[in-house]
Amino acid sequence: MAYDPTAQADLFLRELGAEGVPHPGGTLLTHLHRVRTRLATWNARPALQLAGLCHAFYGTDGFAQALLPLGRRRELTAVIGEEAEAIVYFYASCDRGATYPSFAEPGSPFHDRFTGRTHSPGPALRQDFAELTAANEIDLAAEDPAFRDRHGPELLALFTRFRLLLSRPAYEDCLSVLPGPTPLHGP
Repeated sequence: MAYDPTAQADLFLRELGAEGVPHPGGTLLTHLHRVRTRLATWNARPALQLAGLCHAFYGTDGFAQALLPLGRRRELTAVIGEEAEAIVYFYASCDRGATYPSFAEPGSPFHDRFTGRTHSPGPALRQDFAELTAANEIDLAAEDPAFRDRHGPELLALFTRFRLLLSRPAYEDCLSVLPGPTPLHGP
């Protein structure tokens, strides 16, 4: 039987307790599966889909609970491969407040919250990050109306800035889920 990294990642997530972690729309595990599925519907390549399934392994700037400490990165790499694990680390390491404002601009700095270092990732990694960020936030907005009402306008502004980094299906999904400006009606 061929090795199935998605099934193995699911098993690893269950072993580490993701099924018992509360998260908008159910549990962390259900959220992670929805993010992977959303990326698949956008025709993301397999490594990015795996990264979507595993994006919370090390915690994130917006979700502090880590399933695996950074010292055990090799374990995740053994399950999902080097490319997908590198995307997971990159996503988890983002200092959002310092990175988001200029991230869409080529050559802009990326701030690693784990190391404190700043670097400028290449276009492919920027696109992966933007796509994964959109899939994650769009899932939260789709599952939690209060989250969408509270954060939707700022997320729409973020993904509008990220527009050139996002695939067409990703950007169209952003537009369909996130509330746009309320149209003004005349008297």
